[in-house]
Amino acid sequence: MNIKNLTNGILKENPTFVQLLGMCPTLAVTTSAVNGIGMGLATTAVLVLSNLAISLLRNFIPSKVRIPAFIVVIASFVTMVGMIMEAYTPDLYKALGLFIPLIVVNCIILARAEAFASKNGLVDSVFDGIGMGLGFTMSLTILGSVRELFGNGSIFNVSILGASYKPALIMILPPGAFLALGLLLALYNYFQIRRAN
Repeated sequence: MNIKNLTNGILKENPTFVQLLGMCPTLAVTTSAVNGIGMGLATTAVLVLSNLAISLLRNFIPSKVRIPAFIVVIASFVTMVGMIMEAYTPDLYKALGLFIPLIVVNCIILARAEAFASKNGLVDSVFDGIGMGLGFTMSLTILGSVRELFGNGSIFNVSILGASYKPALIMILPPGAFLALGLLLALYNYFQIRRAN
């Protein structure tokens, strides 16, 4: 069961490419691969820690206040992750800006807390958090890489297309996020359909 919980979030129930959750940070911060992986890992840390805590507290939280209680738990971990990022990766923290505190209301985290961690044991909840977090990180990194490649000619700030490449600046602007995500969703669905047949 644990391995299934881990792999579901990466492919079968990918938060970005299948469930279309967390679209605000997905579209806003993925102007580069570094931003994508940074946001994904920050979200993964909060997701794993909040799933762990909620799974441990699930029998003590009254059902009438479970959503506010989940938000308090999630907000606590977001605050810790934000402080750690600000201390150790200040450039990334500045690049992600407002979207770090907004992890509190990221529907992926609240959905996993409500649908999974509040109903399952500790180990399963942690594996679910890791799987969903890795799936989200993978999606944001791929989207950031595509946008950076066509928008700057590089991936992870390493030049790929050379000095003669004329960047398609639209890819690092908001419309480029929608365009790149749409193309990646189409590719993902195409390969999922082919794999199923």
